[in-house]
Amino acid sequence: MGRQRSIDRDKVLDTAEEIVATQGAAGLTIDSVAKAMGISKGGVQYCFGSKDALIDAMFDRWGKVYEQVFDSIAGSDPDPQTIVQAHMQATCSSDQASSAKAAGLMATLIQTPEHLDSTREWYRSRIAGLDLTTEAGRKARLAFLATEGAFMLRFFGFMDITQQEWEAMFTDLQKWVLNDTARND
Repeated sequence: MGRQRSIDRDKVLDTAEEIVATQGAAGLTIDSVAKAMGISKGGVQYCFGSKDALIDAMFDRWGKVYEQVFDSIAGSDPDPQTIVQAHMQATCSSDQASSAKAAGLMATLIQTPEHLDSTREWYRSRIAGLDLTTEAGRKARLAFLATEGAFMLRFFGFMDITQQEWEAMFTDLQKWVLNDTARND
């Protein structure tokens, strides 16, 4: 009797992310991951249980990387304006591979209501504390929405944006939208 081969969860996640990146969200199935890895469907299910659990694990892994960058920028107790600035900076500084993975995961999330609900909650939480009765709060909301719009355009392939253009957009947001907030309340 041979020794049972162990399955590396991170490699399964890497394979699932590659499938989403190359075939789109519709291509992600337990079977497609198993075939790409050369293992049985049962092996993938042993690691994750279901496609939803696999998607959750992919999103959690990406989220941890984002949160580490965000937390290093925002600090331990950020105010609402700082949360938006940290989100903007974390989005700008994330490498293209990580951002492409995140976009692919977002496309996958849209397919299931429970994933869409948690994504909606996450987005709402990023701007929840802004005081929209002030110009500073409204500008921070605008900066957040512009950040997400640029992210979607670039990583869903709706607009070719070079790295130089990407960085210039965030410089402009910082300069024209956020830096003037203190003087314009």
